[in-house]
Amino acid sequence: MEQRTQIGYLVGGGLKESFRVRLTVSSQDIQEGAFVVIRSGLWQYYGIVTDIQLGATDPRFADEQTEVRFPPQIAQALHGQTLYANLEVLPNLMLEIGPDETSPDYRQWVSAIDAGLKDRPRPIPVKNVPPHHAEVFLASEGDIAEIFGDPVERGNFVIGYTREQDHPVCINLEKFVQRSSGVFGATGTGKSFLTRLVLAGLIHYNKASVLVLDMHNEYGFDDTASDSGMRVIGLKKFGSRVQVIGLGAGASIRGNAPDFNLEVALRDVRPADVEMLSRELNLRETTPTVLDALIKSLGPADWFRRFREMLNGATLEVEDERTGRLKKIPDPNSVAAWALENGVNVMAAEALHSKLGRLFNKPYIVENPASDSVGEIIKSLEAGRHVVLSFGEFESDLDYLFVSNLLTRKIRDAWEKRTNEFRTHGASTGSAEPRHLIIVVEEAHKLLNREMAAQTTFATIARELRKYYVTLLIVDQRPSQIYDEVMSQLGTRISGWLGDDDDIHAVLSGLAGREALRGMLARLQPKEEVLLLGWGVPMPLPVRSRRYDDKFWKELLGGGRKSEAQNLKELGF
Repeated sequence: MEQRTQIGYLVGGGLKESFRVRLTVSSQDIQEGAFVVIRSGLWQYYGIVTDIQLGATDPRFADEQTEVRFPPQIAQALHGQTLYANLEVLPNLMLEIGPDETSPDYRQWVSAIDAGLKDRPRPIPVKNVPPHHAEVFLASEGDIAEIFGDPVERGNFVIGYTREQDHPVCINLEKFVQRSSGVFGATGTGKSFLTRLVLAGLIHYNKASVLVLDMHNEYGFDDTASDSGMRVIGLKKFGSRVQVIGLGAGASIRGNAPDFNLEVALRDVRPADVEMLSRELNLRETTPTVLDALIKSLGPADWFRRFREMLNGATLEVEDERTGRLKKIPDPNSVAAWALENGVNVMAAEALHSKLGRLFNKPYIVENPASDSVGEIIKSLEAGRHVVLSFGEFESDLDYLFVSNLLTRKIRDAWEKRTNEFRTHGASTGSAEPRHLIIVVEEAHKLLNREMAAQTTFATIARELRKYYVTLLIVDQRPSQIYDEVMSQLGTRISGWLGDDDDIHAVLSGLAGREALRGMLARLQPKEEVLLLGWGVPMPLPVRSRRYDDKFWKELLGGGRKSEAQNLKELGF
C-alpha cells in the first residue's frame, strides 16, 4: 500500500459542518486547500482543509510567551499539549475500502463484489461520519488518482498539481464536454493561458469539436506574453486539425494569412440579430414593431438589403394640385415613403435606419460572399476539425455581438436538425451520432448579462442545447455580471484569483460548502493557482495550475503515434 503522511486525528464535527482535526505536525506544514484522507474501519473519507485554527487548553499559555519564561524542553512540551492547532476539513466523498487485506473477512468481501452480490465500491457523497480519533493523512498520489482519475488513462487531462506534494490532478474530458463550463479570474490572472490548456487537451484527445470566438486574436497563431515576453504557442500548431478564420475579405491575423475568410451575406441577417444589439446601438422600444413590418413587407431574406438601400430623409418637391405651390413629399425610395405605405411611424423607421448605419457600413456584410463561409465553418466542425474565428481589426463590441450571435444561431439550427435526424432515423439508416461541439466565448458578460441573455443564442445553448450536443465554455473576469440562470447551468468551473465578493459568490453559486470555499478563492496565488469546481471534478480542490509552455507541449504530444521528435518538429521546437 502506498505510504501516506499522517498529520492528525479527528476530534469533532458533523455532516452539516466541517470535521475538526487535531494536528500532530506543525501548523506550518499544512496549507489551506490541502487534500486529506480520513481512514476508519471499512471506509475512507476525502475532504479539503478550509481553515487552520490555533487553540489552547489554558488561555494563559497562549497569551504569554512560554519560549521566554520556560526552559526549551518545557516550552516544547507545552506546544505539544497545552497549545495546539486544529484543522477545519470540508468532507466531500467517502469510499468503502473493505476489511484489512490480511483478515479472513477480506476474501469474503471481494468474493461478494465479484459475484455481483455487492456493488463495486466507488466514491460517493459523505453520508456518515468517522468516529473520534480516526487517523487523518495527507492524500497520496494514489488517493488523488482514485478520486480525480489516473493521468495515464486516456481522457484524463492533467490540469494542475497538488500544492503540498505536487501530485497530478486531472479533469475528466468525457464529462467536461457534456455540460457547459467556465474559466474565471480577475484581469491578469492567466485566464487565456488556462483556456489554452483546456482547449489543447480537448483537441489532442479529440473529445469534441471546438469553435473559439477569438475577440482579441489570442488563440490561433503564436503570440507573445505581455509580462514575460516569451513566445506563446497558438492552437494552429495542431496543423490542419485547427482552422483559423479571419473576419472580412483580405483579413490578416498578426501578420498571418487565415485559412479562409468569413463574410456575412445580407440575406442571412435576421431581426433577432439586430434586436440583440439594442443596448449597443441604443435602439428604441419601437424597434421590434418596425422590424416586424420590414419582414412582412420585404421578406425575411431581402429586408436587410432593401432597408439598407433606402434613403433616409430624402424628399422631392412637387406642385400641389390644389394651391399650385411647391411642396415636399418623401422620395419614393426613402424610409419615410416605405413607412407611410406600411403604416409605420416615420420617425421610428428613420431612427432605426440611422442607428443601423453602423451595421450597414460593415465591410464583412456583403450581398454576394465569395463562398458560403458560414456553411464551411459548420462543415468543418461536423467533420471533427476545430475553428478559431479571429476578429482581426473588428474588435468592437458591436462586431463581436453581431457576428458571434448570427454564427451560433446558424450552428444551433444545424445541430438541432442533425440531432433530431439521428434520434428519429439513426438506428435504421446508420446515421452517425452528432459530434459534441464546444463554443468558447470570451468576454462572456457582454453576451450573457441579465439584459442580453434573453436575446442571444448563447443563453439558449447554456440552458437547453446540452441534449443537442452543444455546450459553452465561457471565459470572463466578471462572473457576477453573467445572468444567474446561465451561471447555474455551468458544470465544470475553473477559477483563478477573484477579489470581488460578488464575483466569488457567482462562481460558487449552487455548490455545496460554498461558504467554506469563499476565503480559499480569494487567497489563491494569481497566475499560479486555480480552484477546480463542479461537474468535471468529483470535489472542489485548489491546485497549482499547469504551465502553458514548451514543456506542456512536449508532455502533451510525446505519447502520440508519431515520435516525440516528429511532434516537436511540427510545433517548431
